[in-house]
Amino acid sequence: MPKILVIEDEAAIRRVLVKILSEENDTYKVEESEDGLSGIEKIKNDDFDLVLCDIKMPKMDGVEVLEAVKKIKPEIPIVMISGHGDLDTAVNTMRLGAFDYISKPPDLNRLLNTVRNALDRKELVVENKILKKKVSKKYEMIGESDAIVQIKDMIDKVAPTDARVLITGPNGTGKELVAHWLHQKSARAKGNLIEVNCAAIPSELIESELFGHVKGAFTSANKDRAGKFEAANGGTIFLDEIGDMSLSAQAKVLRALQENKIQRVGSDKDIKVDVRIVAATNKNLKQEIEDGKFREDLYHRLAVILIKVPALNDRREDIPLLINHFAKKISEEQGTANKSFSDKAVKLLQEYDWTGNIRELRNVVERLIILGGNEVSEQDVKAFASK
Repeated sequence: MPKILVIEDEAAIRRVLVKILSEENDTYKVEESEDGLSGIEKIKNDDFDLVLCDIKMPKMDGVEVLEAVKKIKPEIPIVMISGHGDLDTAVNTMRLGAFDYISKPPDLNRLLNTVRNALDRKELVVENKILKKKVSKKYEMIGESDAIVQIKDMIDKVAPTDARVLITGPNGTGKELVAHWLHQKSARAKGNLIEVNCAAIPSELIESELFGHVKGAFTSANKDRAGKFEAANGGTIFLDEIGDMSLSAQAKVLRALQENKIQRVGSDKDIKVDVRIVAATNKNLKQEIEDGKFREDLYHRLAVILIKVPALNDRREDIPLLINHFAKKISEEQGTANKSFSDKAVKLLQEYDWTGNIRELRNVVERLIILGGNEVSEQDVKAFASK
């Protein structure tokens, strides 16, 4: 049930607005305030889906109300009510974040259309927030070790910029989580995050995959096809295992970085792209450069910011948190009761040599939940963890 607050000092206009809205839709719950101060108090203490606010009022004018609401509950759309002499101010409130404005006396159709549009916008904003929370939870970074805290701090500093990031670390450590967090906390979060596993694509197809191709460019090119860079336009492209990319593809990626342009395979037409690049590798790229397998100029373009993700063996203090996280997640996925791990079981898992890092730990936790007792014990770990 949408809740609407009308803030208007003129009682006659306030009554008209409340009457129009209440009669338009019986699901609208309409409240009223006679000045800005009382309106702000109501907004602080309750959740409204829309605020209609007069501009000229005693005690606190509409512009001040707008600025205050944008600070305390920025998701609420605000429609300003303007008298004839307030039109310039009303237009200016749009720059300050007002959803729209309506003039006095209110035109019925314009008022109701504006209210419907504003409520639709609020619903969309809420849905996006819920979706973002779900996405963020999916890619949650678990850990309180110094190394993980430093990575989180680095992400908070770097994400709002367009700086290119190179993420290094062994397989299974969670490099893709860092990439997702960099994207989600950036201004590009509304755009796509396109992931490319460079190691999984045959070298003869990597250029077509990244940059697309035109019909007839090669035997199986039956039609024009956009590549990953075009799909990521306005967002982020995550080049995982970039150390496995062919030298010819590296040259084209370098050009895309330098000129913000790409060419589809088989075409000489430039296509402008606006893409942030985040790359990851488990290889020592400086050694790859010495061996002639990786371009030094591309390395320096990619490694503006370096984030090193540690092996699980180097952050053993995070293992109890990871066990609890995986146990809860796996139980939810399988629809079973959440199993606990005894202190001795956790201590034993902390002492293991995790060559497969977090990925291996998750697999072991899943195996212990399936095969272990109601509480996973030290004996369960000895029996099943190494299998």
